[in-house]
Amino acid sequence: MLSPEFKFVMVRLHRMKQLLLIFAVIVATNLPAENWPRFRGPNGTGVSDDAIPVIWKKEHFKWKTPLPGVGHGSPVVWGDRIFLLCAIEDTGERIAVGLDASSGRVLWQLAFEADKHRHHKNNSFASSTPAVDGDGVYFSWGTPEALTLLALNHDGKLTWRANLGPVKGGHGFGASPIVLHDLVVLSNDQDGESSLLALDKRTGTVRWKTPRQSKRLTYSAPCLYKAPGRAEEIIFTNWQHGITGIDPKTGKVNWENDVFGKPAKERAIGSPIIADKLVIGTCGFVTKFKHIIALRPKGNRMEEAWRIEKSVPHIPTPLLLGKNLFLWNDQGIVTCVEAASGKINWSERAIRSGRFFCSPVAANGKIYCAESGGKMIVMRGDGKFEVLAENDLAENCHATPAIANGVMYVRTYSHIIAIAE
Repeated sequence: MLSPEFKFVMVRLHRMKQLLLIFAVIVATNLPAENWPRFRGPNGTGVSDDAIPVIWKKEHFKWKTPLPGVGHGSPVVWGDRIFLLCAIEDTGERIAVGLDASSGRVLWQLAFEADKHRHHKNNSFASSTPAVDGDGVYFSWGTPEALTLLALNHDGKLTWRANLGPVKGGHGFGASPIVLHDLVVLSNDQDGESSLLALDKRTGTVRWKTPRQSKRLTYSAPCLYKAPGRAEEIIFTNWQHGITGIDPKTGKVNWENDVFGKPAKERAIGSPIIADKLVIGTCGFVTKFKHIIALRPKGNRMEEAWRIEKSVPHIPTPLLLGKNLFLWNDQGIVTCVEAASGKINWSERAIRSGRFFCSPVAANGKIYCAESGGKMIVMRGDGKFEVLAENDLAENCHATPAIANGVMYVRTYSHIIAIAE
């Protein structure tokens, strides 16, 4: 027979279990949705823990929505909303678009007149990826007459619009903004008079502008870096200036390492990434030299840790997954590098033939990268080479996918597709 004391303890334990269960439900209900707020997600890492199907079957295509225009910029995700930029190639008109993430339904679209102009055959009038936070979504595009940066709220209402001067560069614009605290930050490196810019995200007022001279239009998006014992810095890459660390409060240049080659007119297209204490940047020329360089902190400056100049991507941004750095080059050759040392572990071809303008992303330890003709290649990401799948997108794809809340959002030239279990 159970004693009164034992019964009392059991009742108390049962009540505690009930309270813990209620608390767990409350916490789970109030957890914020996963966001993908900029090009390649949080700080441009391209990495998500979400499990995305490897071999895509009919049931994995949750929805496919035709877009009101075309383009190559990536989608971004905040909560239950998706945002991206489209354009009408015949007129140059730009269209900001907001969609419902669960259904793919277009919630709103807002069109802006913009001049039609020449751009590279592999570029588009909507190659920039917007940035988003809880307060708004921020779009950029450029024409020879004006670099436009604007803010909308999540329902598509215009908050502010800034004209930041002309854009000079024959290939067409493609730089993407980021949000950092109360700033919207954008690289305005172009052919000639250039600048790095930070605008107040609430008003569109220029908070700081760092003028500099460049010789090539730059497409890379900045990222945030914090070396041990130092304040945070914004990292930019550019052929003429190399890799630059900027004080986000003032726009002051803290350091600049001129590390890229000068024999050919190179271009920084892939974005910088962070690997522990290392800052990693790429630059190159499509048919000549290409470089990936890692810098490490030395006092208040930076010094070169290692460099690689073989099978380096010109357009795709490298992917750090665990201790390995994956270089997915434009022809589909993937090189696995030990990030800390720059040692090459292996270099293999992921696809027999094809071109890659998309940057690789990782989901649940698998690597995904879209070939421009419309095949999503899936590889192991544990440091061993194995192609796991080739999935058909049925349309050309230059855009890097977004991953949020267990769903991969793939933007093809004229559609957006949701892939999930």
